[in-house]
Amino acid sequence: MPDNVMKVNIVTPDGVVYDHHARLVVLSTIDGEIGVMAHHAPIIAPLIIDEVRVRRVDKPHHEDSIAVNGGFLEFSNGLVSIVANSAERARDIDLRRAKYAKQKAEKTIKVAEQKHNVDDLARAQVSLRKAINRINVSSHRN
Repeated sequence: MPDNVMKVNIVTPDGVVYDHHARLVVLSTIDGEIGVMAHHAPIIAPLIIDEVRVRRVDKPHHEDSIAVNGGFLEFSNGLVSIVANSAERARDIDLRRAKYAKQKAEKTIKVAEQKHNVDDLARAQVSLRKAINRINVSSHRN
């Protein structure tokens, strides 16, 4: 493998979602957005619900977009490993289903606020962030 190239794997309980060689990965940790390149210092970091962008080696003017719903990043020895509860490539997102999930979460939030149900409110807010992330990432289909 060339000196400025790394391997990127995104894995969920359902299996491998993404597996390519890349020059750059941009993702959001709980401490903010970071970019990882082949010679980055080793790192382990928790991720937030957000888009992961990958600049692939075989398509230098193209970025792959993946909706990741939290999880962990580990980088060492030229390997970016992301372990998440769920992740979807932009091309695999069902936009209609994501919009429906957004509407459903918004309704649940309203009801939970009216009933002062903090548990339902917290779950619905997470569902809303996931749906919005999927909608945003789906717009990056190539």
